[in-house]
This record gives sequence, C-alpha cells and structure tokens, in this order.
Amino acid sequence: MGQTPAPILITGASQRIGLHCAKRLLQDGQPVIATYRQEKPGIAELRELGATCLHAELGDEAGILAFIDELKSRTDRLRAIIHNASAWIAETPGGDAQAFETLFRVHMLAPYLINLRCEALLERDAAERGAPADIIHLSDDVARKGSANRIAYCASKAGLDNLTLSFAASLAPRIKVNGIAPALILFNEGDDDAYRARTLAKSAMGIEPGPDVIYQSVRYLLDSPYVTGTTLTVNGGRHLK
Repeated sequence: MGQTPAPILITGASQRIGLHCAKRLLQDGQPVIATYRQEKPGIAELRELGATCLHAELGDEAGILAFIDELKSRTDRLRAIIHNASAWIAETPGGDAQAFETLFRVHMLAPYLINLRCEALLERDAAERGAPADIIHLSDDVARKGSANRIAYCASKAGLDNLTLSFAASLAPRIKVNGIAPALILFNEGDDDAYRARTLAKSAMGIEPGPDVIYQSVRYLLDSPYVTGTTLTVNGGRHLK
C-alpha cells in the first residue's frame, strides 16, 4: 500500500472560494490543511470532512511565524500551498498606513515567508512523487489596471503577482509557482440588483460563474507538469470591454 498523499495547505479557507476549493480537494481524496482567522461554520464543515484546520493570524509577522511553526509540527511534507487568504480593506483618513501594512502582510509577507520556510516540505514531497510540487497565489484581476478606490489593495495584489514570477524562477524545476487572478466570481448576499447588474455588465460573459471556476483553475495548475511563472486570468473577459 502506498504512502498517504501529502496534504495541500490552503490559507483563508473558512468561507467562499477558499472553502469551496478546500471541500473539492477533500472530495477528490486529497488531504487538506486549512487556515482560518475566525471560527465560521465553514471550518466546522471542513473538520467534519477530515481537514486539519489551523488558526493563523496572517496580518501580523509574529502570527505568520507562529503559524509556520505549528504547520511544521503537523506535517513534514506538502503537496502544494494555495495562498487564498485575503483582506478587503479600504484606506481611510488617518488609517491609511495601517491599512497598507495589513494588506502588505496578508497578501505579500505571509506568502513570502511561508514559501521560503516551507520550501523543504514541498521539495520532500516532490522527490517522493517524482513530480513537481506547487505553489498557487490567488491574486485579483483588478491589479491589472489598478483602482482609484483601493490603491493599497491593488498594490499588494500586484506585488503578489511579482512574487509568482520570482518564486517560479527561484524554485524551478522542483516546485511550480503560478497565480490565479479572478474577477466577479461570487456575489455577496447583501449585493443589490443594481450593483449586480452593473458588475455583470463589466465582463464579456456577463455571468456570475460561481467558485468552481477557480477550483478548475487550481486543478489545472496542479495537474499540468509544464506551467510555471504564469497567472491565469479568470475574469469573464473583463479586459475585452
């Protein structure tokens, strides 16, 4: 009998896209380690499905390092790391520096430190399987053009896109590093009809596709042996409008 597959780490998996991807991985028979900042019903779901769920404060350097230590106490191998954790913070007068620092830590410092300090865990699994391990960064299509209202958010996501390129160059061929840049995947419950109509009109496809399109992208990147240093744009053709 073969060894149990190494787990995939997915950050920010308590709700929405992260939760959906974690559940799909588990349904595919893939062990999962999921992080969360706050206990939500999705974490209870993941535990029931067999995921290992770890608390992580990724907006704080000490919290990032503490999480890495906890992770290494739970596993000595990783099949992949999916950096899904994100913060949606707007700059406010007097709070702009704090917003920038938090966004930088969540979107850039956490992936940077986790990638560096978990490289050996990924390499160990790659050596055992005879195939590359994976790192996937969940970015945002808005980084492509910027935003007048979310300057710090866009800058930190653009920085994450650059980490994709640099880590891909550094870690090849043992570890593939790619990104996914979504736009309008899933509305929030409070979004009204007018907002939904305006948002749908921004894309060529004009639909709310749901989170499985991101899982399909994750699955493609995990399964492809020849793609690294690439960010998949999953935006319904927004760049065409």
